[in-house]
Amino acid sequence: MSGRGWAAILAALSAGLAATGAPAAASPPRPADLTVVDGAGWRADPGFQLTWTSPPVGDGPALTAAHYRVRDPGGAVLEEEVAAPTSNAASVRAAAGVPGVYTAEVWLRDAAGELSPAATAQLRFDDARPAAIEPLPLPEWLGRAAFPLPVRLSHPAGPPPLSGIRGYAVSVGGGANVSPCAAADRCTPAETTLPGGAADDEMTIAALPQGAAHLRAVAVSGSGMKSVADGHALLRVDLADPVTRLAGAPAGWTNGIARLTATASDSGSGMAPRSGGPPPVTAIRVGAGAPAIALGGSVSTDVVAEGAHLVAYYARDAAGNVDDGAARNGVANSAPRTAWVRIDRTPPEAGFANSQDPRDPDLIRVRIADPLSGPDPARGWIGIRPAGSGDRFEPLPAAPPAGGELRARWHSDAYPRGVYEFRAIAHDAAGNLTATSRRRDGTAMTLSNPLKAASTLRAGFHRGRLERATPFGRSVRIAGRLTTGRNSPLAGAPLRIVERFAAGARPSTRVSTVRTMPGGGFAHRIAPGPSREIEVSFAGTPTLARSSANTLKLRVRSRVRLRASSRVAKVGGAPIVFRGRVAASARTIPAPESVQLQFRLPGLPWSSFRTLKTNRNGRFRYAYSFSDNDSRGARFQFRAFVPAQQNWPYEPGGSRPVLVRGN
Repeated sequence: MSGRGWAAILAALSAGLAATGAPAAASPPRPADLTVVDGAGWRADPGFQLTWTSPPVGDGPALTAAHYRVRDPGGAVLEEEVAAPTSNAASVRAAAGVPGVYTAEVWLRDAAGELSPAATAQLRFDDARPAAIEPLPLPEWLGRAAFPLPVRLSHPAGPPPLSGIRGYAVSVGGGANVSPCAAADRCTPAETTLPGGAADDEMTIAALPQGAAHLRAVAVSGSGMKSVADGHALLRVDLADPVTRLAGAPAGWTNGIARLTATASDSGSGMAPRSGGPPPVTAIRVGAGAPAIALGGSVSTDVVAEGAHLVAYYARDAAGNVDDGAARNGVANSAPRTAWVRIDRTPPEAGFANSQDPRDPDLIRVRIADPLSGPDPARGWIGIRPAGSGDRFEPLPAAPPAGGELRARWHSDAYPRGVYEFRAIAHDAAGNLTATSRRRDGTAMTLSNPLKAASTLRAGFHRGRLERATPFGRSVRIAGRLTTGRNSPLAGAPLRIVERFAAGARPSTRVSTVRTMPGGGFAHRIAPGPSREIEVSFAGTPTLARSSANTLKLRVRSRVRLRASSRVAKVGGAPIVFRGRVAASARTIPAPESVQLQFRLPGLPWSSFRTLKTNRNGRFRYAYSFSDNDSRGARFQFRAFVPAQQNWPYEPGGSRPVLVRGN
C-alpha cells in the first residue's frame, strides 16, 4: 500500500473517534537507534543497510509491522516497504547516477492499527568521479641534489563531486600503466596518499634509484571515487657524476705554459642543457684560485706561473650531479679529480768543481743547482778543447751522475801535453739549460796535461827480443816489467795480453790477463798456435797513466810430414807413391791450398817438381815414376814444402827429407 493510502486511513479513524466522543488510542513508540550500517558518511555504492531497535510497548497492543521508505534528495518517495516487526533491519538503495543526500524513514504499527512517529536517517550517496589531475612540472632529469623531491599536484577542474575531495592517491615507481589504486574506479582510504582534502596537494619523495620511475596520481572524492584518468609524470633519475678527463697536463716539469683542457661526458642526463634543471658546466681550478667554468662539456685554461700547482677538474651534468667536493643538503659531493702541473722556466745554476779529486783527477764534475724542478744531470754534457784554440768542444764520455752532479771522464793520458779548457751544458728537470766554462769559485775551468803519473811497460821474448820464430806446436815465454817514475816497480797491476793471429786462424784473437809480481815484473807462456802479434798493455788507474809495450811478433813454421811407399825406385818400374799431411793447431783452421814436392841431390839446392792440392784435412798424395837411366844408383832426397799462401796462418816450412835410391 502506498503512503498516501495509509494517510487516508489514519484520517478516517481520527474523524470517527471524534464523532462518537471516544478518547483517541495511544500511538506505539517510535523505533529506537535507527543506524546506517558502516556509518553515515558518503558512499559510492547505492546500497545501504539500516538497523533499528523496536522499543517495548508495555500494556499496549502488540506491534504488528515495521514500515520504511526512502525519499530522494528532492523529497519524493523512491521506495516504501513493510517488514516484520521483529526484523529490525532493512536494505535500501539510492538511485545510481543521482548523487545526493537521501532520507530513510522507519515507523511501527501495532495491533490496534496505531502508527508510531517515524525515525529518520540520512543516506549520503555520490558515485561521481573527480576530474583528472596532473603533477605540476618537474625537472627533466633528477640528480642527487633534487632529493628530497617536493611534488605538487594540480586540483581537479570544474566543480568538485557532491562528496567533495577526500585527497589524492599517488604512486611512484612501477610500470608506466600501474595505477595508484587497485580498483578501476575508486580508492580505499589506505590507498589515499594525501588524505587531507583538496588542499593537501604536496608530498615529498625521499629518494629514487638510478633510472626511470613513473609517478601517477588521481584525485579521490569523499566517497572514494577516483579521477577518470591518471595524471602521469616520468621521473628520470641520474645519480652518477659525469666522467671528466684532463688533457695538457705534463707528466713532469715543463718550462712552458701548460694549456689544460677538461672534457666531461655523462651516460645519463648528459652534458647538454635540459629544461627545468641547472645548466651543465665543466670547470678547472688551479690551486686555491677561482675555477675556470664553461657551459657544456669542455673548458680550457692556461697555467702560467712557476711552481707546482694542484689542479682540480670536475663537471656538473644536466641532472645537477657535480663532483666538486662541496656539500649539498648536508651531504658532501664526491671530491674532484686532481693532477699536478709543474712549471719551471728559470735555468739552473752550474759550475765545475773548484779542484780535481787527487784520487781520480780524470773525473770532471759539474755541480747543478735548481730550486724548482731540480737538476737533471743525465741530459747534459761536458766538452774539451785545447785552451785558446777556438775549436769546437769535443764531448767527453759521460760518467754516471751522482748527487746532482753532471760528470764525465777525461782519458787524459790519451791526449798530448798542454793546457785544455772545458765547457758544460747543464739541464734541470724542466728542460731549461745553462752553459758554463767556470768553476764554482768563478775561475776558468782549465787543466794542464798530464794529470797522471806516467807508467812504462816493457815486454819481449828471450833476452828482450821483439820477434821470434818457432817450430809448429811449441809454446814460448814472454816477460817484462811495469814501472813508474824513476823505475819504481808497480806490483800487482793487471796487464792485458792480446794475441792477434794471422789471417785464416780461428779464433782470430785471444786475450789473457796477468798481474805483475812484487818487483813489477811479469812472465807469461804463450800457448802453441799460428803466427801472431802480441800486444801487452796496462790500462792505467785513476792516478797512473796507461801504457803499452812494443808489439811482439811470433812466427810459427808450418809442419808437414812426408813418406814414400819405398826407399828404392826401379827405373821404368812401378811408381813411388808419396803421401803426406799438413798439420794445423785447430780443426777450425782450413788446410793450405797447395803443397810443393821438392827433390835434390846431396849438396845441391831444392827444386820443386810438382805442386799438389790438399784435401780439407790437409792430406795429399802423388805417384812418381823413375824413367831416366841417369837415376840408376842416385840417392835422391825428397820433401814436402808448404809455401806462404793466403789465409794460411803459418810461416813456410818443409818436411824432413825422405831418401829414395834409383835402381
